[in-house]
Order: sequence, then C-alpha cells, then structure tokens
Amino acid sequence: MLQVRGVPQTWDNIAPIPMECDAPFLTIKGELPRELNGTLYRNGANPQFISPNAHWFFGDGMLHAFHLENGRASYRNRWVRTPKWLAEHAAGRPLYGEFNMRLKDAPASTPRDGNVANTNVVYHAGRLLALEEAHLPMQIERETLETRGYCDYGGALQGPFTAHPKIDPVTGEMLFFGYNVGRPLGRGMMHGAIDASGRLTRLERFKAPYSAMVHDFIVTAKHVLFPILPLTGSIWRAVRGKPPYAWEPRKGSYVGVMPRSGSVRNIRWFRTEPCFVFHVMNAWDEGNTIIADVMQSEAPPFFTDTDGRSLDPDKSRARLCRWTFDLAGRSDSFQRSYLDDINGEFPRIDERRAGLHSRHGWYACMNPEAPDVLSGLVHVGGDGERRARYFLPIGDTIGEPVFVPRSRDSGEADGWLLAVVWRGCENRSDLAVFNASDIAAGPIALVQLGHRIPDGFHGNWVAAD
Repeated sequence: MLQVRGVPQTWDNIAPIPMECDAPFLTIKGELPRELNGTLYRNGANPQFISPNAHWFFGDGMLHAFHLENGRASYRNRWVRTPKWLAEHAAGRPLYGEFNMRLKDAPASTPRDGNVANTNVVYHAGRLLALEEAHLPMQIERETLETRGYCDYGGALQGPFTAHPKIDPVTGEMLFFGYNVGRPLGRGMMHGAIDASGRLTRLERFKAPYSAMVHDFIVTAKHVLFPILPLTGSIWRAVRGKPPYAWEPRKGSYVGVMPRSGSVRNIRWFRTEPCFVFHVMNAWDEGNTIIADVMQSEAPPFFTDTDGRSLDPDKSRARLCRWTFDLAGRSDSFQRSYLDDINGEFPRIDERRAGLHSRHGWYACMNPEAPDVLSGLVHVGGDGERRARYFLPIGDTIGEPVFVPRSRDSGEADGWLLAVVWRGCENRSDLAVFNASDIAAGPIALVQLGHRIPDGFHGNWVAAD
C-alpha cells in the first residue's frame, strides 16, 4: 500500500499502477445499451515515482479511457506528460517533493513547473483538456491520449486554471476561475470565459478576502459564486516548514456573488460560519434567490490545522447541503441546511441542467458498515430528498458517477450512470453501468478490467458524435 500523508490507510486502492496499456476487447457482464456510443474519460493521481512526504493530491495525472460502441468496450490509459513527468522520466527518479516543489538535489536544469494535470478531464470546443487547479490546461489527443502540451488559447490565457470549469448548456460557454494569481499562496484570483468556438472572451482579476484553496465554484444562468473557505494558504507558514495549506476556522467563510452580466467590481460578499466544500452539485436562480446544493463538511479532509495537527475525521465527512442566498435582502449572511444524513462526495447531475433548476442528482456515498470509504451511490430529487440508494459489497469502492443521457432530447435523468468500481477481493476494477433512474437495482452491465484503476478524482463522458 502506498503510504501517503493525508489519506486514511484503510483505503487500499491508492497505490499507483506502473504501466500504460491498451485492452481492445473487454469482457462484459450483462449487456451494454447500444445507445452508449462514446468515451468515458477519467483522471486521477498516479505518481510515476514516490516523492518524499508525498500527498495523494499531488501525484502525476493518469488518464483512463473506456470507449463504448455498439455493445462493445475497450480501454486505454496514459500518463499526462507534463514538464514534471518528462523531467522525472528522463532522470529515472523523483525530482519534486512536498506540494511538487523541486527537491534540493534536483539538477539546476529541472523545470520549476510542478504541474501534474491529475484532477479532471473535460471536452470543450473540440479540445480534450486535462486539468489541475494550479496550472494551465494540458491538451490531450482524444483517440490516443497523447499529450499535446499546454493550451493557452493563442497566448490569451496565463496563470492557474480551475479543475472545475462550468459549461453553460444553453450557450456552450465555458466559465472558469483561478486562484493564487500573481504570486503563490496569495489573495489574487481571476475569472474568465471561453465561448463555444474556443475563443477567450473574458478575463478579470480580483482579490479574495484571504488566501485559500478554492477547488470548485458555483455558476447559475445569471450569477457566478466564489466560495472562499478557511483552508488558508500562507507563505509565512511554508517558509517555516509548516503546512502551506491548513485549516484556520477563525477566519470564517465567505462567498462572493457576481452577476454574469456585470464584472468583478460587482461582487457582493456573503459570510457564514467556518465550513468546507470541495464539490458543488448544482445551483440555479429563483427570482432574487440563488439556490446551491453542495457537499459540505465542518472541516476539510486530508489536511491539518496550522500547527500540523490532524483534524477530527468525523467533521471532515461531507453531506449534501443547500445554500440559499437572498439577493434582495440587506443581510450579508446566507442560509445553510443539510438535506441528508449520509456521507458522500463527487456529486453530479444531468449536465444539460447545469446552472438551471435540476430535479435529479447523484453522488458516491459511504456505507454505515464501512464508513471510511465511498462504496455506494445515492440518487436525490430536486429538493434533496433521497430517491434511491445502492451499496457495493463490503470491501469494494466506487468513484465519481457520471450521467450519460439516452439521447440529446431525452428527459432529465433518462439515461445511464457510469462509475468505476474497485473490487477489493479481486484487486481489479470494473466500469459499472446503472439505469440512472433505478440505481437501487444495481448495475445493468459491468465492463471488466484485468487490472485495477487507482481511486481517482473526476471524469466526463464524450459522445461519439
């Protein structure tokens, strides 16, 4: 088992796999729907070399592609060949350590760029992009998974780019943000947009109330929201050997609300008690109110306090929570209410409803009998009510579920849910296909791999057309 700081040691599927491979004909248990024609791309940390004080979040990105076509399935995986990966591959050893900073004994020619491109993979305007939040996107060849290099939109984009851009289902516009803009662990942020043709149309800078790790943000048809939560960044701590990012709840939580028709000068800051959110399910406008469903915890997982002490694991488990912002009121606070008592992560929706009122959502959940791992799925309705739940056998784990519509014109939630499952007893992985409106019935098909895919982060479906 890979011993990595910040990861519970009950998670046995963290260790990297050492190979790239192609499997053109995979065994299928059950029957794949013939309408499923396209590719599920997944991304996650798979370090080429284990660095000192390794943290799971900073392993090299490895892409996994399941191609489904006419009832058949194939698989391919490749490392994202970032400047870091190429330098270490040539050296045959790790050259970067904690937070992907260059090791002291690394050659002077070693690039300072510690990009790992390991968090998400999205398709927009004809480009497949591997993303992590500290660098520009890496463009990937869609069929071969070959790395083409950085995508800076003709030199118009510089600086960090979020791992969670939002694509407007009506306009095709991709909205994004970045933090640590201008200097490491600083307050600088940026917000921008790329139109459906792939042209950068907007780029603005602003300052957050304090330096923080900002993993995800919120977009509705009319607004953009920037959560600034007290997982703070500090150069002062970093140069003294303390955690660069650490939990500092006394700073409280802020959410900046900006009209999409306005600019960063129009941001209105709302405040609440300390809390943490890695991922957003969806958000929408209701008159002068914004509704946002997020996976909220009372403290962040995988991180420590400012002195390096571990946080209470019970407070680090996320639950589905509704944030409500009254834009017509004079208060700078907003309401928060948990919608379910089951712990989970990786929320997803039918992306055709992104930023619009959605009536269905799904996320990976924990089984009360195995509370330290994600080993099930939850289906919720538009008010957060639980519609269905499914648990894997004890010892198995599941990744982020991705919704695929039956057709472009099918109704919301009419389609399938795809998720990678690790079979703990067999030490290999399946791609599980569920009927999205009946997950309690279990998978309707399993695409079976002969090896395992390490627990990863995010992915997306790209239709064949």
